[in-house]
Amino acid sequence: MTDRYTQAVNSGFTKTLATKLGLPRPALLRRYRAGEPLTVGPVLVVSDGASKADADALAQTLLGWDLDVRRDPGDDVRFGAIVLVLTETARPGDASEAVLATGSVLRRLAGNGRVVTVSRAAAEGDAPALSAARNAVDGFLRSLAKELRGGATGNGIVLTDDAAVDQTSVLATLRFFLSAKSAYVDGQLLRVGPAKAGAPAADLTTDRPLAGKVAVVTGAARGIGAAIARTLARDGATVVCVDVPAAGEGLARTANAVGGTALQLDVTAPDAGQRILLHARERHGGLDIVVHNAGILRDKLLANMKPAQWDAVIAVNLEAQLQINETLVQAGLENLHVVSLASTSGIAGNKGQTNYAFSKAGVIGHTRATAPLLAEHGGTANAVAPGFIETDMTASIPFATRSVARLLPTLSQGGEPVDVAEAVAFLAWPATAGVNGQVLRVCGQHMVGQ
Repeated sequence: MTDRYTQAVNSGFTKTLATKLGLPRPALLRRYRAGEPLTVGPVLVVSDGASKADADALAQTLLGWDLDVRRDPGDDVRFGAIVLVLTETARPGDASEAVLATGSVLRRLAGNGRVVTVSRAAAEGDAPALSAARNAVDGFLRSLAKELRGGATGNGIVLTDDAAVDQTSVLATLRFFLSAKSAYVDGQLLRVGPAKAGAPAADLTTDRPLAGKVAVVTGAARGIGAAIARTLARDGATVVCVDVPAAGEGLARTANAVGGTALQLDVTAPDAGQRILLHARERHGGLDIVVHNAGILRDKLLANMKPAQWDAVIAVNLEAQLQINETLVQAGLENLHVVSLASTSGIAGNKGQTNYAFSKAGVIGHTRATAPLLAEHGGTANAVAPGFIETDMTASIPFATRSVARLLPTLSQGGEPVDVAEAVAFLAWPATAGVNGQVLRVCGQHMVGQ
């Protein structure tokens, strides 16, 4: 679904012409295909002196993933990824050597390469120098991501509390950021907390990380919802596809395509949560994953907005999720992973979308509040915030507006539904139990400062 301009400037005569004219040439992003290597080349692991032990531990893990791991930049290698470890940096100046070493090899980062920082979050009671060093990494990573070219991305893992670099959730996050599954995730810092007591070991290299799990996806008849259903099924989950009766034909098509079941349901119904839970238990024996994707738009300037336009968006996009989550929390399900679709509009706002931004900011709020409630039973609640994604809905936007929207991200293009789906599948993975109450933006780094 890559836009025609990006396709054109990367092939044939139009590629040559675009180069001669100096036109923008967004890269063709490498997306996941089964059997392909995790990275596009060797991985360089860099650290400051204090973080060397953590860097050594990560390097050993990467070697176990059959990657070509280097600790010395050399001068003849085109790297597929750079992992910069600054977990024990105590003062800002201590990071200089490792940061500049990273900069010295950026010109040898391959197209669709990856830069991943691993650091620690500042905590209450930290000395001023330590807090400065830890916060500084965030600004560095966001800025570095804006400098990368050729479809390369930069993202950061931020360890909270006493999280260890070798715990499963940290390694699962590292693998996601290194992989083609994170093609449209750029400039993001994801917090990972300590491992849950008694958390089972996970095979991080499996192609079916959700095998044996039962997932529910709302709004699954088409677009992003259908892509989420397909991706969860690809990863091994049995999927219950939910949508309104009016979308029955598309819903059946999605359910048949993924080998799941269809549930025609208005998510705003008072008993929606109970019906979802009953269907999953009776048809599939349980419920492990819930993806709140159903949503609508009723865009209008606030001065022109009718009550029905406001109320419908809040009911579908926000109140429905709250009601369903209340049912799930009361049921006390073990190891339940809830992923809600927010939006960058709920973070930065958007003209003509006061209702939509209100609802999506509310999604972020309830996600953070629900996270500790599910954690009591080994579960998680996280949100994915898409930016401009190429869907049937965005295809109806005027051409000029679409063209501008594609140029705003650092990656200079819109994302695809599968990019959102990959982020959802990552957060639904039991191996990411240490990622809880977080918002992962899938926007190609399209907001200033984000």
